[in-house]
Amino acid sequence: MSEDPVSLDELAPDPAYAARPAPAEPGSRPRPSLAGLGKVSARERAYRKLKFRILEGELPPGTTLLESEVAALLSMSRTPIREALIRLEEEELVAIRPRHGVTIRHQSPDDLQEIYEVFSALEVAAARLAAERGLSEAERRDLEELMAAMEAATQEGAIERWSTLDDRFHAAIVAACGNRRLQATLRLYWDQQYRARMAIVPLRPSPRTSDCEHRAIVAAILAQDAATAEALHRAHRLRADRMALALLRGEPMRG
Repeated sequence: MSEDPVSLDELAPDPAYAARPAPAEPGSRPRPSLAGLGKVSARERAYRKLKFRILEGELPPGTTLLESEVAALLSMSRTPIREALIRLEEEELVAIRPRHGVTIRHQSPDDLQEIYEVFSALEVAAARLAAERGLSEAERRDLEELMAAMEAATQEGAIERWSTLDDRFHAAIVAACGNRRLQATLRLYWDQQYRARMAIVPLRPSPRTSDCEHRAIVAAILAQDAATAEALHRAHRLRADRMALALLRGEPMRG
């Protein structure tokens, strides 16, 4: 998807919420962006440009390019391109074959299952930590407004808008956990599953069940019931991951 993420300020029914500045991109579930490239090194610029093209599908899985072709594509010298490709290979987005170029990696359902297992375990841990830490009034308000906006999107059948809000909702819980290392690790695994998530968004059924589960998770976090928040979030992630894998495998969905 090449569209910019929908701003919460455009979605929330509360006028006071709409008057506030738009929130920053979620730390643990960022959408691809080329913002701020003029302020970074050539190596970082090459990395971000390539990653953007990969995640947005401009360089689809199976595409093979020589290093010189990548340099020409981005109008950059080969040294920063080489360094960017090494970094992207470490993130399992490309495969480098000496003298044969670089190939954009496919992700099988088995690959994604492993990614989901790690990603979900970390998000579940974040819910527990957020409950133990307790939420500020601003964090509570943001989660309430996000849930209301998601429910409105569900009512309207606006699944792409709901998906963007869902990412912000889960990222808000992760941010509330206060663990920066957990957030950084989640970003890595988010990038690895981003293409698959975008592919299944138009295929998924109505997210009414997710909306109800979100309410229960937040209620447990607000009550600082860490065990319940953890259990509810684990069940939520398990169901969502099973649904995603079923959609990717082309299996029929019920309900």
